[in-house]
Amino acid sequence: MRRVGNTAIAAVTAFALCTGAWLLASGARTHAPPQPSAAQAGTGTAAGSGTGRAGEVPAAPALPPSPPDRIRIPAIRVDAPLMGLGLTRTGSLEVPPAGKKNLAGWYEAGTTPGETGTAIVAGHVDDAEGPAVFYRLGALRKGGRIEVDRRDGGVAVFTVDAVEVYDARDFPDKKVYGAAKRPELRVITCGGGWSPATGYQGNVVVFAHLTGSR
Repeated sequence: MRRVGNTAIAAVTAFALCTGAWLLASGARTHAPPQPSAAQAGTGTAAGSGTGRAGEVPAAPALPPSPPDRIRIPAIRVDAPLMGLGLTRTGSLEVPPAGKKNLAGWYEAGTTPGETGTAIVAGHVDDAEGPAVFYRLGALRKGGRIEVDRRDGGVAVFTVDAVEVYDARDFPDKKVYGAAKRPELRVITCGGGWSPATGYQGNVVVFAHLTGSR
């Protein structure tokens, strides 16, 4: 586990998000969630830099702070409420209740989605009964749309810059959680290799930036 600092949030590897309970219960890897291909990875001044790159959808002006209430990702059929997540005693990120499949969380002590900086959303990939909210996150592609309903009545619209998968041992904390100079969003779940002993051995991370609002 990684500790939360002033500019970086704890990684979501090696705890409740990543047990792979459904795969363990079924005894089959055939239920494994989709994983991003190399073609969906960032390139050049890509995801995590806080700046744009050639051909990227221009960034929209930052929005004032406002807590989020819901996340929608149409391409992978996500439409889920958001709960606030804090930190555990050991400084790692809390996770949504495992029994609530269609529920994601956001780190409420950090950046709110739409304001300048890096906002963090995390959710389970599965539970003992089957797929959970971000089961298909690895199937998301560059250019995809993510919408976040905000408590001020507005909707922050993000465009996906990259979808990447990292082994827990090589998780790039600074790239994923580091501060950004524009409004950015990270959506995180578990992925990569899986074993009955350790569960999922990595994370799928979606990098996106604010491109509109309504």
